Amino acid sequence: MAHRWTNTLTHADVTPRAAFLNRRQVMAGLAGVGLAGLAQRSEAQEALEPNTWEDITSYNNYYEFGTRKDDPAKYAHTLVTEPWSIKIDGLVDKPGEYDFNDVMSEMTVEERIYRFRCVEAWSMVVPWNGFELADLLNLAGVQEGAKYVAFETAYRPDEMPGVQYPVLDWPYREGLRLDEAMHPLTIMATGIYGKPIPKQNGAPLRLVVPWKYGFKSIKSIVRITLSDVEPPISWNMANPREYGFYSNVNPNVDHPRWSQASERQLGSGLFAKRVPTLMFNGYEQEVAGLYEGMDLSKNF
Repeated sequence: MAHRWTNTLTHADVTPRAAFLNRRQVMAGLAGVGLAGLAQRSEAQEALEPNTWEDITSYNNYYEFGTRKDDPAKYAHTLVTEPWSIKIDGLVDKPGEYDFNDVMSEMTVEERIYRFRCVEAWSMVVPWNGFELADLLNLAGVQEGAKYVAFETAYRPDEMPGVQYPVLDWPYREGLRLDEAMHPLTIMATGIYGKPIPKQNGAPLRLVVPWKYGFKSIKSIVRITLSDVEPPISWNMANPREYGFYSNVNPNVDHPRWSQASERQLGSGLFAKRVPTLMFNGYEQEVAGLYEGMDLSKNF
């Protein structure tokens, strides 16, 4: 598939994997991932401490395996990821079941080093491997009337002990506007740091939308549906006062129960000072145009 985005950062900018695992520091510049011709590093970036493999893979929200941060790493081994297929339906030219391995044979996988900001006001930096979601949608053929893209996580009670609890209305559902889904920063991640993505992080493939809160980046996807109406999403269904459809990172709009103006950088120590949260998680230059004219305090 054609590349529409160029990563200007290399491992010299972040930290080689071995050094990452040895907890060496990586200084400013990680959040300044931009489109080709627009890749200017944000001067607002402070030094970011590295996130180890252990940070990334042992501190997770994946409620299908439990609500504690270490539950997914403990219990996600029960998830069967081979074989795997993704149903793509709705307003597409070629609806059907797409085998994961067949999809991967058609995709161009590359590394994307992205900031990751949780709605709970913690953050990390993750070197994902994956492909642009737009390439997968183009493979299925987006029809003219499509305006939204809906996603579903696998729902397997025998493999997912957390679904026995009514934390959410299972299966987990998420959605994007079509222009958000087709944006070159939006990827389907299949790996972390050059290794297959662990089950607790959403194997074998998950969505990653770096300018939105982390719960938008739905894990272990089994269905993608294109439609002309806004799809229901799990957290908005559970509590619409606290979780909107867009869920863009916005330091000016607080969660009803806590401030979003700052964040705790995972891996920087329990008592490390909080750092200011950046609009759109540092990707304002690339994505602000998607929301021109919108009131982001109402369309949260």
